[in-house]
Amino acid sequence: MTLVQLRHLIALAESGSFSKSAHALCLTQSALSRSIRALEDELGAPLFDRIGRRNELTPFGREVVARAGPLMLEAEELRDSGRRMREGHAGVLRVGMGSGPGAMLMTPLLMRMATLHPRVRVVVARGGTELLAQALRERTLDALVVDARSLKPAADLQVDELHEMRGVFMCRRGHPLARHRGELTFEAVQHYPIASTPLSDEVARTLIECYGPQANPALCVTLQCEDIHSLVEVTRRSNAVLLAIRAAAPGLVELRMTPPLEGVARFGLVTLCQRSAPPALTILRALIRELLHD
Repeated sequence: MTLVQLRHLIALAESGSFSKSAHALCLTQSALSRSIRALEDELGAPLFDRIGRRNELTPFGREVVARAGPLMLEAEELRDSGRRMREGHAGVLRVGMGSGPGAMLMTPLLMRMATLHPRVRVVVARGGTELLAQALRERTLDALVVDARSLKPAADLQVDELHEMRGVFMCRRGHPLARHRGELTFEAVQHYPIASTPLSDEVARTLIECYGPQANPALCVTLQCEDIHSLVEVTRRSNAVLLAIRAAAPGLVELRMTPPLEGVARFGLVTLCQRSAPPALTILRALIRELLHD
């Protein structure tokens, strides 16, 4: 028994005529007859009585049509749901975000989904890269947006949509360092609390190469958390100095360091290899291209 056969059955039940139903279904009359006969053979009972020139449902036929109607509606709803998912208008999108990408993407993503794709269910998880990667492998997340430098290379992970963004030291307007003329040394910055999200080993090496062992984040960072917004707010209201991507805190003052910090964050979209991506992931890809730049 197929949905096509049930569709043929319902059409014939409505018209009572093989010729009219065949024309409406774009079939030959003989093809429609074969379809109905095959359905009757499978069910083991006649579905129609021929009364004059009209075909009327048997009592069993009426029962089959009554039960076939909801099945056809469900099938049409499934087909419509599939179309909406392909177009990114329905379904589920579960994304893990590191602190930097989360600062740039989380609110815009939720806003875009709420306004343009309200039927898509969006779940955003925040946390460290290792925990997010574990959730991706456990299939509780569909994709990650993290600093690729903090991700351990693995054969089962695919990284694309790589975008580089500058990392800098920043402070509030009116901070003593903001009033300093000329370039600043790392020693001058160390006189104040340094705030940062957890940094990758690659970024730590860059800091040490640039400013010496005292710039190791394990030693110099005194305020650390995953939430970049909290760190920005603390920096805005105190004498703390924030080490983060420039675009995460446009309201803070960038400090001119000597030597200049050559560090960049390399944000990427991470998915599992050989796993079908949810259609709504195309929306996130477009947002990454739009927002992850200096």
